[in-house]
Amino acid sequence: MTEIISRLQRIRLIRYGFASVAALAVDMGAFLALLAFMVPAAIASAAAYSAGIVTHWLFSSRTVFTDTVAARGPERTRQKALFVVSALVGLALTIAIVGAADLAGIDPRLAKLVAIVVSFAATWLLRSRLVFRSTP
Repeated sequence: MTEIISRLQRIRLIRYGFASVAALAVDMGAFLALLAFMVPAAIASAAAYSAGIVTHWLFSSRTVFTDTVAARGPERTRQKALFVVSALVGLALTIAIVGAADLAGIDPRLAKLVAIVVSFAATWLLRSRLVFRSTP
C-alpha cells in the first residue's frame, strides 16, 4: 500500500489534480457564497476563481512542480507572472462560459461545472508545458 501511495505521489498529473481539487473547493465555496449574497453570476465566478488562483499557486509551487519551480529572484518572478497569465486564461474561459450560460437561462452552477473542466485542461497544458517546464 505504501508503494502505491509513493507511486501516486510521483505522478505529476495526479498531484496537479489534487491541487486543483483544493483550489476548486475554495473556488466553489466562494462562488456559492457569493451567489447566496445575490452577486451576479459572472462577477461571483470571477471573484471565486481568483481566490482559487492563489490556492492553486501555493499547491502547485510547493507540491506539484517542486522540481521545476524557480529559485527566488527574476526567474521565480517570471514564473509567477506566467502562472497568473495561465490563470487569467482559465478565468476568461470561466467568465465566458458562466456568463453565456447565465444569459441563455442555464443554471450558472451547471455552467460552472463545464467551465471547471475546460479551465482545468487549459491551465494544465499551459502550466506543464510553459510555466513549470524543465529548462536544460
